[in-house]
Amino acid sequence: MEEKDNTGTKERENETGGAAEPTKKVRIAAVADIHVREHDTGKWGDYFKEASRQADILVIAGDLTDTGDESEAEVLVNELKHCSIPVVAVLGNHDYEKSRHKLIRQILLRADVNMLDGEAVVIKGVGFAGVKGFGGGFDNRMLSMFGEGAMKAFVQEAVDEALHLERALGRLDQEHQVDKKIAVMHYSPIRETVVGEPEAIFPFLGCSRLAEPLSRHGVLAAFHGHAHIGTLEGKTHDGIPVFNVAKPILNKEQKTFLVFEA
Repeated sequence: MEEKDNTGTKERENETGGAAEPTKKVRIAAVADIHVREHDTGKWGDYFKEASRQADILVIAGDLTDTGDESEAEVLVNELKHCSIPVVAVLGNHDYEKSRHKLIRQILLRADVNMLDGEAVVIKGVGFAGVKGFGGGFDNRMLSMFGEGAMKAFVQEAVDEALHLERALGRLDQEHQVDKKIAVMHYSPIRETVVGEPEAIFPFLGCSRLAEPLSRHGVLAAFHGHAHIGTLEGKTHDGIPVFNVAKPILNKEQKTFLVFEA
């Protein structure tokens, strides 16, 4: 796998050894919340083979593992051997459960998965910027940094994640002048794609702060997961498509994964 350069942006060439043509459509298969378990050996091989047939790049938007255990990450790595296309991924809250997220990330990096955490990568002419994201609520019901220290820390986490996304997208603009930009996160940047979940938990499913960098940098689309009984598709206030690709939602829509052309 390519090493990150000093700015945190990675570059990957297509199979022909050259940069992808700007006008060529690139098919992106997206899914989230696959929750791979320790005893899932043999379960995912055909799934990743199908992704390779239908798309040019696979995106996994968090919750790669079920309980955040490195043994689950090792199972995922073995299953991904059946995937013949580049993989871009971010971690989700389940991957943090046992505080082994750094180890999980390293296991996947060693397997050539493009793990993004405030970083960016360019594959086949498409720029991907990724973060985990965080909660905080949406629009005029978004939590503010006021009151107890614990509340301020909660809000600060969302602010930090939005800043990481801003910087990653900025690198795609400044260093690579990439026209096609895709944002990947686990938490939702808009309210629309969490509708279906109990409204009381909306503040824990995403945050509007994550939508602000999408608009400033003109991304083509954003993928997230986390809200298992949310809504497949929505848009930011200025019309950027946002897709909740949590696997339970895709199952309900009778989709193996969502395929988006960039």
